[in-house]
Amino acid sequence: MKMQADRIEGQNAVQRHSTEGVVVNGVEYRASVVVPWQGDVAAWPVNDFAALTDAHFAQLATLTPEIVIFGSGARIRFVKPALLRPLIERRIGVETMDTAAACRTYNVLLAEGRSVVLAALFEPL
Repeated sequence: MKMQADRIEGQNAVQRHSTEGVVVNGVEYRASVVVPWQGDVAAWPVNDFAALTDAHFAQLATLTPEIVIFGSGARIRFVKPALLRPLIERRIGVETMDTAAACRTYNVLLAEGRSVVLAALFEPL
């Protein structure tokens, strides 16, 4: 789905997403990715929902957002609460949804000026 987000200089807006990846600031990512509201977009080293660990969420916590939007893939799946402990301990909110909804929600929060991180899971087809 093509998205027309107004991009403010220095922010990372999702311009397009599909089941195969996302386009952020004109760059296509075809694997799991972490998109912070500002700064560098980075690969998220996980390609299978079952392989998620607390270390994956600890990586997100180091970015110190107010909220993390976790895109769990093509369908919504919830991780074990223990895996979210790195976020919970730092009082960082987390919302889980399918990756398409996560991309749209991320852009809405970004437009509101929130410090938000998108953690989008893309699994090989």
